[in-house]
Amino acid sequence: MAIRQLRYMGDPVLRKKARPVEEVTDETRTLIDDMIETMYISEGVGLAANQVGVPQRVIVYDNVQGQYGIDPQALVNPEIVESEGCQREEEGCLSVPEIKEVVERFLKIKVTGLDRNGGEVTIEVEGLAARIIQHEIDHLNGVLFVDRLGAVRKKLAVSRWKKIRKELEARQSA
Repeated sequence: MAIRQLRYMGDPVLRKKARPVEEVTDETRTLIDDMIETMYISEGVGLAANQVGVPQRVIVYDNVQGQYGIDPQALVNPEIVESEGCQREEEGCLSVPEIKEVVERFLKIKVTGLDRNGGEVTIEVEGLAARIIQHEIDHLNGVLFVDRLGAVRKKLAVSRWKKIRKELEARQSA
């Protein structure tokens, strides 16, 4: 396993729709393992492949029902097939560090996709798990959580991010 470089808001890969995985291979499983390691080292609860520069429809997330860090999950080509309810909670993003905003999401979702071995899976989740998966599927579609904010809140968040990004770049080049 290896830690992959996170991509930050402003990187074009985050705005492109990721392409479906045609077959789950050893390369796909390596990507999943690397993404899990990257997610945990970055103290995240979810990560989409394009956040590490790979425009494929792969997400990983922590099974938030248990103890953090012991039951990571992966979905290949995830698709929301049913949804209900509404929740408004604060979200953050590894690709937009230090910015947190309240975002509206479905409360419950049913998702289909493939597991790390290429087997078909259907999962039903609610609450935080549903929020995480919706957030990561948004990434696969080139959507960042700030895009779900109203115009004024989005403008403020992007403005704050530009300052934070300059500080990050200065620290990285020092």
